[in-house]
Amino acid sequence: MLSSRRARRPILGIAALVVGASALSGCASTVSMKPAPEADSPDCAAVIVRLPDSVGGQPRHWTDAQATGAWDSVLLTCGIPAPGPTELPCETVDGVDWIIDNSEAPRYRFTTYGRSPAVEVYLDYDVVSARAVLSSLSPAVGMLPQTGDECIERPADS
Repeated sequence: MLSSRRARRPILGIAALVVGASALSGCASTVSMKPAPEADSPDCAAVIVRLPDSVGGQPRHWTDAQATGAWDSVLLTCGIPAPGPTELPCETVDGVDWIIDNSEAPRYRFTTYGRSPAVEVYLDYDVVSARAVLSSLSPAVGMLPQTGDECIERPADS
């Protein structure tokens, strides 16, 4: 189901994830990432232990930061503050709402909406299907408590 929403807060920068993505090439056994402010949340721990071994056909890699996950061209960070108002579109995938930021296309950032703490997923759309990745991650991410906010449809003429 696709829907749109004015979410609650501008998306956070993830320049550190771009650096981490470059570490995914070659034989790197550990991906260097930065933990989010709420990485020590028990809710993030519940997500991380449920992350799949592969997403979009890509194998999982070790990371050096709490509450993070990495696959070949996909990076996940749990524990970011819940997003607030934004004009960015919002899509529901398997029961989890995701704000879509394509400002660095073909690299996309997806941030959960209506869950706290929030999760951010950064992926390369030229390499992997966002739908496949988010579907793979939704069972784990769905463990995060919902705030009651959710994606809502905009009128077709807007």
